[in-house]
Amino acid sequence: MFRPLPARLALACVLGALLAAPTAFAGDIPSYKLVVKNHKFQPQKLAVPTGQQFKLVVENQDATPMEFESYELDREKVIVGDSTVTIYLGPLDTGAYKFFDDFHRSTTTGVIEAKPQK
Repeated sequence: MFRPLPARLALACVLGALLAAPTAFAGDIPSYKLVVKNHKFQPQKLAVPTGQQFKLVVENQDATPMEFESYELDREKVIVGDSTVTIYLGPLDTGAYKFFDDFHRSTTTGVIEAKPQK
């Protein structure tokens, strides 16, 4: 026998679907790539447009783990050796945002420069 869902449960299902909907558009977000090799970021300077959310794809080509960290971006993420992670950032105001590998601070640093699009 079919029983309709209680109103609260039905509402919760609808709200859950609506909250999940923005992830369906994640492919529309621009993507920028950083590679870590020999404990150095490549590129060390990454330009992104201001006022726009973006994906930062960090590929650790070293065999050892590293930790992407930025105080200005309020992010930290451990990335095991020979793996890739995606970090969602922005929208950013115009400016420079430093980042580093917390496990290798002296050699692995970089900056994201957010600039208005021309």
